[in-house]
Amino acid sequence: MLDLGSELHTYHPVQPHWFYCRRADAKDAWLPFSREDSQKLEEALKNAKEGQESIVATEGGRYDVRLSERLRYAVYWDQAPSEVQRCTWFYKGNDDPRYLPYPEPFSNRLEEAYMIAVTLGEWKRTLDFPTGETVILHNPKHIMQYQPIGLPDDWVGSPSDQTRPRTVKRGIENIAVEIPEGEPETVDHLVFMVHGIGPACDLRFRSIIQCVNDFRSAALGLLTAHCRTARAEGRVGRVEFLPVDWHSALHGDATGVDEAIQKITLPSISRLRHFTNDTLLDLFFYNSPTYCQTILDTVVTEINRLYSLFCSRHPGFHGEMSLVGHSLGSLILFDLLTNQKCSPVHTENHMSPKNATSDSSFQDEDDLEEAMCQIGLQSYIQILKKEDMDLDSLLLCSEKDLQGLGLPLGPRKKILELVRSRKIIKDCKAGMATFLTPIDSSGFMNQATVNHRQSFLRAQSTTSAVDYEYFDVGIGQLSIAVVNGQVSINYPQLSFHPHCFFAFGSPIGMFLTVRGLKRIDPEYSFPTCKGFFNIYHPFDPVAYRIEPMMVSNLDLEPMLIPHHKGRKRMHLELKDSLTRMSADLKNNVMGSLRTAWQSFTRFPVAALPTAEAAECTKSPTEVPVIQEPERMEESASPEGRDVKVGMLNGGRRIDYVLQETPIESFNEYLFAIQSHLCYWESEDTALLLLKEIYETLGVVFEQPPS
Repeated sequence: MLDLGSELHTYHPVQPHWFYCRRADAKDAWLPFSREDSQKLEEALKNAKEGQESIVATEGGRYDVRLSERLRYAVYWDQAPSEVQRCTWFYKGNDDPRYLPYPEPFSNRLEEAYMIAVTLGEWKRTLDFPTGETVILHNPKHIMQYQPIGLPDDWVGSPSDQTRPRTVKRGIENIAVEIPEGEPETVDHLVFMVHGIGPACDLRFRSIIQCVNDFRSAALGLLTAHCRTARAEGRVGRVEFLPVDWHSALHGDATGVDEAIQKITLPSISRLRHFTNDTLLDLFFYNSPTYCQTILDTVVTEINRLYSLFCSRHPGFHGEMSLVGHSLGSLILFDLLTNQKCSPVHTENHMSPKNATSDSSFQDEDDLEEAMCQIGLQSYIQILKKEDMDLDSLLLCSEKDLQGLGLPLGPRKKILELVRSRKIIKDCKAGMATFLTPIDSSGFMNQATVNHRQSFLRAQSTTSAVDYEYFDVGIGQLSIAVVNGQVSINYPQLSFHPHCFFAFGSPIGMFLTVRGLKRIDPEYSFPTCKGFFNIYHPFDPVAYRIEPMMVSNLDLEPMLIPHHKGRKRMHLELKDSLTRMSADLKNNVMGSLRTAWQSFTRFPVAALPTAEAAECTKSPTEVPVIQEPERMEESASPEGRDVKVGMLNGGRRIDYVLQETPIESFNEYLFAIQSHLCYWESEDTALLLLKEIYETLGVVFEQPPS
C-alpha cells in the first residue's frame, strides 16, 4: 500500500458549499451561493427538525430555498424553481472547462471512501457505482473517474469520449470557481424598474428580470468601490432593485389581445410579424384607451404588490423609494406621476408596511368627517348628517342623489372621485391577496390561482368614465378619445411618494410635443415626486431631451455623466483638444490674413498729412475692415451645472448624457440600436443613480484607485 506520510492519516471532513442550477441556452450551469448564504443554508440544515420544512432566504431575500425539497424559489416574480445542492465533490466535464458538482449521494460515497483511504493510509482504492462509473483514488491529489466502454452516457458527446478519464476534485477550495460577494443585510433604498416595449430588454433578448439582476450587481460593486469609508463605518448598506413586468399581463390570456391580433395577422414573413405583434404594437396599445388602462393598472398594481411584499419581508426598512423607466416604461411612469394626488394625509414619505396596500390619496378610514375633510368639503358635512349619512351610505350615492341634496356641481364631482377611488382601493386589496398567494409545493401556482389572478387583471383593466376636467391634471396627459364629454381612463395611485424618477432612453419629450405640449411650465413639478433625471446615450434614436421645453431661451448642453472610473473618456478628451486646437489655429490664420490684407491696402505716407490731404489721398478702392463681434461668454459655471431649469427636478439639471465608447464613436448609426439598450449594463448610469440616492444620506463617494 502507498503511504504518503503520517500527516495524511489525519482526516478532516470536507467543507461543503451550496450551489444552485440555472438553465441557459439548453444547458445547465451550476452556480455557487455566496459564502454567507451557503453558511446560512448549512446551519439551517444542521438545525432542521425532522418533518418540519426549513425555508432560508438567500440573495438579499429575493429567493427562498426549501431545504427538504432542495429547490430555490423566486420571491418577487414568477420563475420556475431551480435545483439546489450541497456540494462537496466535483468533476471536470469532457467539453466543459468548469467543474461540475456530483449529486449528493454520489458525493457522500466518495467522501466515505476518501475518509477510509486517509485514515488507513491505503490508496489505489477503486469505487464502483451501479451506473457503471468507476472512481480510482490514486492519492489525495490524483483522483479519476472512468466511464466503461459502450455505456450510454448523457455527459459525453461520442463513444470515443467514454474512455477518457475525468478529473475529480474534493472541496470547493480545489476548483476554479468565482464565489459571489454576499450582500449587506441593510437596504438603504428601494428602486422599481419598469421596462419598455416587448418582452426582451437587450440585444441578448434577456428578460427584465435578468437585466435588473445585472444592474443590481453593478450597483453593488460600485458601492463597494466608491464607498469604502462609509461602508466601513456602517453608514452604507445596499440598494435593492426590483423589476416591474407589465408586458406579460398585457399579452396574457386575461386580455385576449394576442389571440385577436393573431387572427388578423398575415401569414407571410411570420417571424417579422411576430416580432412586430409582440414588441412594436405595445406603442399602439398604450395609445388605446382600453389597453392603456390595462398597462397603467398593471404597472401600479405590480409596484404596490412588490412594495407591500418587500416591506413584509424587511420590517426594519425605513428608506425611500425611487422609480426607473426605460423607453416606453419611462413615459408610463411620467404619466402616472403627473396624475398622482398629493394628499394632506401623507406626512411621511411613505406609509408603514401594514398600510402599504392602501391608496395614497385616501386612507382606509371609516369616518365621514375625515373623508370629507380630505377632499376639502367639510362645510357640507352637516348637510349629509341631516340625511343620517355615514361614509358607507355616501359611497353608494350617485350623482343624481347628490344633486337631490342640493350639492353644487364642483363638490359633487369631488365626492364622486372619492367614491371611485375607494372602490379602486377595495378592488386592489382583494386583488393583492391574489398576488400574494403562495405557490404550491410543486413550485408553480395552481390553475385556480392563475385564473384568479387573470380575472383580477381583467377586472382592473375595465375602463371607467372619468371627467375630463379631473383627468387633465398636470402636464402631458395621454391623448385619448373623449366620448360624451368623458374619457375612458383612470390613473391609479401608488402606495408611496417616490424620492426620484429616472428615465432611461426616454421618448417623453417627443410624446409631449406630439400631444400638443410645446412648453413645460418651469414652476411645474410632480405632485408626489421631487426628483427627475432624463438619462440618455448620445446615439439613442428613441431618446429626446426635456430641458429645451422648459428653458427655450437658453442653449444648454446636457450634463455629461462622468465615467465611473473618473474623468472623461480618453477619446473624448482628445476630440475636445483637437476641436480647441482647430479653433485656435483658425483664429490665428484669420488674424494673420487680416493683418496682411490691411498692410496691402494701406498707402505709405512720409509724414502726417493735413486733414484735407488725408481725405484726398484716401483710396477709392480701399476695402473696409469689418471687426468680428467679441464672443459672449456664458456666465454660468462649466457645463451649465448651476443653471436653474425649473422645478421638475427641484431646480437642478434634468438632461444627462452618457459618454460614447471609443468603438461607438466610429459609426453612430451602427450602434444606434445597441445604444438604446445599453443602460442595463452601464456602470456610469448606475453610479449616477447611487450618487443621487445617497446624497440625501450625507454619503460622500470616493474615487477608487486606478
